[in-house]
Amino acid sequence: MNKDQFFAFAQHITPQKLLSRCIGRIAECETDFIKDTFIKNFVSKYKVDMSEAVESNPFAYRSFNDFFTRSIKPELRPITEINNGIACPADGAISQIGNIEYGTIMQAKGHSYSLTTLLGGDAELSNQFLGGKFATVYLSPKDYHRVHMPLDGKLIKMIHIPGKLFSVNKVTAEQIPSVFAKNERTVCLFETEVGPMAVILVGAMIVASIETVWAGQVTPFSKQIVTWDYKQLSEVNLKKGEEMGRFKLGSTAIVLFGKDAIKWEENLNAETPTTMGMLLGKINTQPQ
Repeated sequence: MNKDQFFAFAQHITPQKLLSRCIGRIAECETDFIKDTFIKNFVSKYKVDMSEAVESNPFAYRSFNDFFTRSIKPELRPITEINNGIACPADGAISQIGNIEYGTIMQAKGHSYSLTTLLGGDAELSNQFLGGKFATVYLSPKDYHRVHMPLDGKLIKMIHIPGKLFSVNKVTAEQIPSVFAKNERTVCLFETEVGPMAVILVGAMIVASIETVWAGQVTPFSKQIVTWDYKQLSEVNLKKGEEMGRFKLGSTAIVLFGKDAIKWEENLNAETPTTMGMLLGKINTQPQ
């Protein structure tokens, strides 16, 4: 067993949820000594660039979670101004990007997973993305951890899907099959000018919670799949580049589009660094 295989094995035997919830409680602690110690060590270990933050003093934050979900200076993350451009939803790096083929999505070399499983077993919903496009963006610990809209969209549905809390880094993606379809996640379905768009916020080891701007904290929520129908509840409209959610500790955002709706930029591939708002692709003005 090599070190990567051991890392994957260790995650199987770790009490993922207990550990994540315990860390989550510490991350919400407002005691100066505790939160400042965590923040100081974190900034040092991951070389966090605090000059990008609206509040550059790391110890001015109320808690570690407030620091972790810090806002960034808007001028440092301009939203692509190309009229038919699709904005990258998050800082981080491309994990995988490409086509949804035969109802599966590429996870890593040699590994793919089911689109339907990712979407909580909803075959009717997954049919909307068959033959479409996907992009998976991995947010490392040092990154800005708010997720923004790739296009203007009207929220149609939100689905919370309980699951595991494996790490979602490159090593895990290469070692554990279907990790994104196994982990706890929140699926946000939007109606856009090019048809359906899904933004999926995937939880991970030590991620205390996932939040959206319209519902607040979504996870941890339930042991069962829960769906909110926003056609009935209320109208939520968000512009390209607006914040739509955030992670308390790092994870992954997956974006889905339907068949012939868009095309990704050709220079993007696995491990390409990303910044929120950069050009990720363009609306397909000449559908096949």
